[in-house]
Amino acid sequence: MSQPIDRAGAFGQNLYLDTRGTGGEPISFTKAVVNGLAPGGGLYVPEQLPSLSIDDIAALAELPYAQRAAAIYRAFNIDLADEVIDELMERAYGNNFDTEAVCPITSLDESTHILELWHGPTSAFKDMALQCLPHFFSASAEHLREQGKLDHEFMILVATSGDTGKAALEGFKGVDGVSIGVLFPDGGVSDIQRKQMVTTTGDNVCVWAVRGNFDDCQTGVKRAFSDDVFAEELLAQHAIALSSANSINWGRLLPQVVYYISSYAELVAAGKVQPGDEIDVCVPTGNFGNILAAWYAKQIGVPIGMLLCASNDNRVLTDFINTGTYDISDREFILTSSPSMDILVSSNLERQLFELTGRNAEAISQWMVDLNEKRCFRVDADTFARVRENFSADSVDNATCLATIKAVLDEHDYLLDPHTAVAYAAAQNLRGSNPVLIASTAHWAKFGDNVYRALHDMAPADPLPTDVAALTGCQLNQRIAEETGKRDIPAGLANLDAMEVRFTNVIDSNVEAIEAAAGEFLSRS
Repeated sequence: MSQPIDRAGAFGQNLYLDTRGTGGEPISFTKAVVNGLAPGGGLYVPEQLPSLSIDDIAALAELPYAQRAAAIYRAFNIDLADEVIDELMERAYGNNFDTEAVCPITSLDESTHILELWHGPTSAFKDMALQCLPHFFSASAEHLREQGKLDHEFMILVATSGDTGKAALEGFKGVDGVSIGVLFPDGGVSDIQRKQMVTTTGDNVCVWAVRGNFDDCQTGVKRAFSDDVFAEELLAQHAIALSSANSINWGRLLPQVVYYISSYAELVAAGKVQPGDEIDVCVPTGNFGNILAAWYAKQIGVPIGMLLCASNDNRVLTDFINTGTYDISDREFILTSSPSMDILVSSNLERQLFELTGRNAEAISQWMVDLNEKRCFRVDADTFARVRENFSADSVDNATCLATIKAVLDEHDYLLDPHTAVAYAAAQNLRGSNPVLIASTAHWAKFGDNVYRALHDMAPADPLPTDVAALTGCQLNQRIAEETGKRDIPAGLANLDAMEVRFTNVIDSNVEAIEAAAGEFLSRS
């Protein structure tokens, strides 16, 4: 059959703007992907968005997922040939996922649908983008080399709150012309997440634990990106430039837009919504990239009503959406049962505000200066009104998160991870009359300690029983599987105890320590 979407020629090659307006002329998709971050710290957004009809979207359900993704990328008029896009998507969404559907939807009832984004090799939603980005990064670099616009290789530097790190390592290991270094907060990720990262194979990968929290990791990485002296040293000594696989990279965000468009097509094909009927989307949100992707899907044509932002005890985004003030000046960083959301500085909010201000780079630049210097900014009344038109938000504390895991298992025989439990609880509090699509961001076995607490009616801070605490993460997951009958633990999680620990270094979170660690890694590789 023919492709349901073909926007080639609808407008010229789509270029990318800098949210802070300091990066010069708009650049191509391939350049935006390899750059990661714009000069001056801004983020890239497409100059134009495609517009898809309901028929376009519904027709996607007739295609395999890789072809859906390729059709949507073509609609964005990126500067890669159609046949290249097709080939890269087949590589990205092939047998590395444990289901042909790639991201299937499980309906708990007629109006509550769980979008399972964790069927990739690391059992987290980050695989949906990070099985795709490395292929497009490599192809983009090669495309620019052929044009004589690139004469160096890259180091991907990633800060992670748990899931991005392993997904990026898995996606980029073995990729020619690319090294990757991942930083995670020491003690701030689950045992399973830590083991996934520190056992990663491959000669072009390195992992460091960082003294501090995720925001410390992310700030240190951003400062390394902004250090011109360090950039000159990398080019002179190693012929390498830094780039990013965090969701600050548009190449990470676009695959997430794809799965929201695809999901609506799936719901229509299954008869769970009628074509054109609105759904609401609820996302457990830390860095704001996943929910921003749903907002872009809405602009492109998906009938999304409200975007429901689910926060944990680190409720900075909930407070912002409810007040228009983003304030971390005196906010405690809380370690929660949903650690991948333990974030106070939500990088992708910058893109969202750029769009909601009518792409006012001057306003964005000032707010980002205020956030950096005062740890606080307040948006104007018009922008806040647009935020409220699109978003509603709620936060879910640790106790409610764990209680939700138990309640959903009892009622629906479905086992949630803590992040998805936050989203489920928030959706119940925020939902209106529309069906709700809940983004499920990880397999439960990535967070077995807190799932165990939930199933045994323990308080979040309660220590595990001595015999349980003595178990490894893999052994604990096996016990939970035996108790619940949920024996679908992915092999990549079940076999971690047998993997060799390769990375044990713990470094400080300041930019000097991060740059020194990266330089040492590159000198040895």
